[in-house]
Amino acid sequence: MEILEEIKSQVEANPILLYMKGSPDAPQCGFSSQASQLLMACGERFAFIDILANPEIRANLPQFSEWPTFPQLFIKGELVGGCDIITEMYQSGELEPMIKSAAAE
Repeated sequence: MEILEEIKSQVEANPILLYMKGSPDAPQCGFSSQASQLLMACGERFAFIDILANPEIRANLPQFSEWPTFPQLFIKGELVGGCDIITEMYQSGELEPMIKSAAAE
């Protein structure tokens, strides 16, 4: 149960948090790369957690979020979704205002 508490505190402590494979500077999968690039394009700082370096988080995050795949983006404590949803929201113009709002708080 401890790992779920840790995930919960990470999500609550970071207004914009991306669970990804690797880091924005050195992504370890195409989906994580695309998601982090889109977040960087929004022009605000965001936190990230490398699930490859944290196998317990990788194993338990899908249970916490009820989302099976990675990356996973949380904004203000709420799961936004994975790469496809992040891409759609960026292209529709929805993502950037959400990111700016969360960063301003």
